[in-house]
Amino acid sequence: MATAVSAPPASGSSAGERYSDNKLKHDIRMSNMNAAKKLADAIRTSLGPRGMDKMLVSANNDVTITNDGATILNKMEVSHPAAKMLVELSKSQDIAAGDGTTSVTVLCGSLLNKCIGLLERGVHPTVISDAMGRACDKACTILQDMSIPLDIDDREALIKAATTSLGSKVVAQYSNVLAPIAVDSVLKIMDKERPEMVDLRDIKILRKSGGTIDDTEMVPGLILDSKSSKAAGGPTRVENAKIALVQFCISPPKTDMENSVVVSDYQQMDRILKEERNYIIGLIKKIKASGCNVLLIQKSILRDAVTDLSLHYLAKAKILVVRDVERDDVEFISKTLRCQPVAHVDQLTPDKLGAAELVASVQCGADKMVKITGIQNMGNTVSVLCRGSNKLVIEEADRSLHDALCVIRCLVQKRFLIVGGGAPEVEASQRLGKWARTLPGMDAVCVKAFADALEVIPYTLAENAGLNPIEIVTELRNKHAATGNANFGINVRKGTVTDILAENVVQPLLVSTSALSLATECVRMILKIDDICPVR
Repeated sequence: MATAVSAPPASGSSAGERYSDNKLKHDIRMSNMNAAKKLADAIRTSLGPRGMDKMLVSANNDVTITNDGATILNKMEVSHPAAKMLVELSKSQDIAAGDGTTSVTVLCGSLLNKCIGLLERGVHPTVISDAMGRACDKACTILQDMSIPLDIDDREALIKAATTSLGSKVVAQYSNVLAPIAVDSVLKIMDKERPEMVDLRDIKILRKSGGTIDDTEMVPGLILDSKSSKAAGGPTRVENAKIALVQFCISPPKTDMENSVVVSDYQQMDRILKEERNYIIGLIKKIKASGCNVLLIQKSILRDAVTDLSLHYLAKAKILVVRDVERDDVEFISKTLRCQPVAHVDQLTPDKLGAAELVASVQCGADKMVKITGIQNMGNTVSVLCRGSNKLVIEEADRSLHDALCVIRCLVQKRFLIVGGGAPEVEASQRLGKWARTLPGMDAVCVKAFADALEVIPYTLAENAGLNPIEIVTELRNKHAATGNANFGINVRKGTVTDILAENVVQPLLVSTSALSLATECVRMILKIDDICPVR
């Protein structure tokens, strides 16, 4: 552990120019920074299109293969309180932008590394913190200046941004399938009058094993993971469907818990069975009277939602039954079909039913699912069927598709694109370096350190692609300085520095600015901590 340097104050030196910690505060600050830096270094190899994947194994031997920064950090067992702040940092980036979760952590680790150097040179933490805040604001302005305005109707530009996001994932070779699905899904649920209100919960991704990722499709209608019940010979295909979504049970009522009914002779038993049968027939008659011929029944935890007897009578009434609809799916189904969930049979009226041309049970791999197509007056929702050869591939395809959806959502909310390949970081680094030379005192040193820290992104991209990072980053600096073209970046496929805009490697401005702001905020917070106090 580095020791604090305590020097006698020089006469005539301005107050606050050199700062000396006591040993305890210095050690705690260094411990926090080193712990967070180690975590950032651990996932640094996952950055970029040539980044490595991590295999995460849980205590019960569940395996996850991914290179998504937020997923890796979220599943890791982190005990150090400062390192936990990096886990929260990647979660914040995932919520704010959806992409760039590895970049924000790597950037934070690089900034902390520079802060350690400044502290050992005797710069006060508050001076470093304030200077970094100003440098971050200036860097965001620089990125805004080099961004490209986007027309939301330009579908090709949106697909390029989604393809760039998918380029660093395990499923990168299928980006030509997943990118258009992501773009079309977000554009379908978007309200043009309120584009900032895009809610990704209106896009339901259903995962089914069997087939390949090429078979992933956007379904024109609604798909349900539950199977249609055909135990009693009920229909599995209904045309001109009238669909009811019910939250009550079509089964005989039960006694309260810890109560029992004592039956002393056969006549009483027959009477109970007869009453049960009449009760169920009464329910089904009311359902049939409403005009319903497809019944979606919510899963019940207190008693069986349907019994064999009720399925028998529903089959006789020619009603297709889909049981065990999850509680979380009720809102999505209701919004898609424009039908209201019904909590009691007496409230089931024709105006609460949804209408569709066809409801059918279809085979999907080894399983069956219910597909509803030709929905009348369909809500602004999208169903995506995600296929893959095994569970690990499907889960990673789902996460990658979610990142692509978030990228398109960012572009809908803030309509600016910026080039990738480390170009914006190098441009911001050079312009911050020039700005630092105009600043007085310690501010200049801190801003220069911030500028140097930004180069970790192109350096890591080159390193992970198997290139010589020093040579590539030096060439990149020269291109930016000599040509004045801010679009030069690292082309990992060709292994050289090219105009990245011509290669269609673009990303939303919001991803870059959000990563910079959040990383700087996290570093400033860690800088200000000088003691750890255990509490009761």
